[in-house]
Amino acid sequence: MTKSLPKEIEIKVQEWLSDSFDKETQQEVQKLLEGNSAVVIDAFYTTVAFGTGGMRSVMGVGTNRLNKYTIRFATQGLANYILKQSVPHPKVFIGYDSRHHSREFAEETARVLAGNKIETFITKDLRPTPFVSFGCRHHGCTAAVMITASHNPPEYNGYKVYWSDGAQVVPPHDVGIMAEVEKVTHPNAVELAPFKDSLIHEVGKEDDEAYFEVLTPLQNHPEANQKEGNSLHIIYSPLHGCGSTTLPEALKRWGFTNLSFVEAQKLPDRDFPAAHSPNPEQKETLQLGIDQLLAEKGDIFIATDPDADRMGVVVRHQEKSIILNGNQIASLCLYYLCNTKSLPENSAAVTTIVTTELFRLIAESYNVTPFEVLTGFKYIGEKIHEWEQTHDRSFLFGAEESLGFLYGTHSRDKDATIAACLLAEMTLQLKKKGKTLIDLLNEIYKKYGPFLEAQLSIPFGGGKEGMEKMKTVMEALRRSPPNEINKQKVIEVTDYLSDHTALPKSNVLLFRVDDHSKFVIRPSGTEPKIKIYGLVRHNEKGKLNTSLESLKNLLLKTT
Repeated sequence: MTKSLPKEIEIKVQEWLSDSFDKETQQEVQKLLEGNSAVVIDAFYTTVAFGTGGMRSVMGVGTNRLNKYTIRFATQGLANYILKQSVPHPKVFIGYDSRHHSREFAEETARVLAGNKIETFITKDLRPTPFVSFGCRHHGCTAAVMITASHNPPEYNGYKVYWSDGAQVVPPHDVGIMAEVEKVTHPNAVELAPFKDSLIHEVGKEDDEAYFEVLTPLQNHPEANQKEGNSLHIIYSPLHGCGSTTLPEALKRWGFTNLSFVEAQKLPDRDFPAAHSPNPEQKETLQLGIDQLLAEKGDIFIATDPDADRMGVVVRHQEKSIILNGNQIASLCLYYLCNTKSLPENSAAVTTIVTTELFRLIAESYNVTPFEVLTGFKYIGEKIHEWEQTHDRSFLFGAEESLGFLYGTHSRDKDATIAACLLAEMTLQLKKKGKTLIDLLNEIYKKYGPFLEAQLSIPFGGGKEGMEKMKTVMEALRRSPPNEINKQKVIEVTDYLSDHTALPKSNVLLFRVDDHSKFVIRPSGTEPKIKIYGLVRHNEKGKLNTSLESLKNLLLKTT
């Protein structure tokens, strides 16, 4: 046994060395003990957190890692919660991305559910996160599970839970599931069936076809798409993820057949060799595609993150590459839809409190009611479900600044596949007029005024200590908010934890300054870092960056 292990860690380690765990796991624990004690402590000091949407962590042995046992424990908790709902015939849809152990974790999830007499549908191959949201509703399931860690580094994986409406779980289900998961801490508490159990069904082409079929009627110019779509040259990268399983085929069916892949990033690869940080928000991740866009004189470059729910876009404009941020893409899509579609009077568009206010202005100018929700696409999905029940509103479009977009209600999560189809259609219509997306964006700014957005992330180290630091900083800021930000007077402070905002309580602070700009500060929901969002009503990048730095310095003073 590694020296200097705390007693509570030693007890957990000994349990994982017992015959309750398989030989391979015991050997991995033994190997861990031969190394640094700090690594052992980190793997066992707590249980991997199952939060409001699921869990995400580094893979490996231990209670604080993602492995087949922690996957089984979480799934048993989910099964217990489902069975308490007294659903006559409970069913769960399961999907997974290209990461290490994703298929294995998906199979373990199916085995536990089947062991609890819950019917499961698991994709034969990797599929995007929004496909799982679609599959959940397509099969009339009680819940769904997606094995993914989105754009995190290769050593991570995760477990996202959806409810029957196809959206990630929200109250009361999220809290109920968390409570059940916390109760399951030992293999003896888990019911396990063989993967060949009759309650487990692998799904493939029929589900794919059903997904593509619901996208077809969303076209606004079907004839032009089919006739002239091949004149639009699109470069595409799935960043080694699962976007290639749906996005190229969807584009093809819409008429966009002139598609070139970024070959180095085309194949699913759990190690992301040509995109080590597979986040389409980062320029270095997009660089191969940008180079190809200019070399091939393409029109647009599209990149999707590994689970293909988020979409990055680069435009070739006047022989230069211009990266669009999530706020710009959201504004372009909404403006295009408002100008193209015949809109019902009760049309609504939904975005988050950290997304540009240009979105709201566009919506209002076309008599579309804008709604703001908390950060997290599950709250947009919740709105769609609410309106489906009440018929008060007709959902037009939803977006969040971190490259998440949804057009249509086939999915209740952001969907890069339909976003790419919409963007291609929009780009084609502009190309026919000799314009690009940048020309349209400039027209929008001319009509509504300048808007500029940026964000900063402040990391606070790893583990429990980092999370505690983050908590301390937010508490200090709440006690003593700034009176000004970069010489701009703060005229309004909104505390989403204590103020009456009509939204669920959340650890978020919003500061509005006297030039009508706003700054939002919130801790990340998945890792120890605080995010600062600047959403300003001017086009001075230097001024915005200085404002963000001043807020960063203010936060760091409290650590």
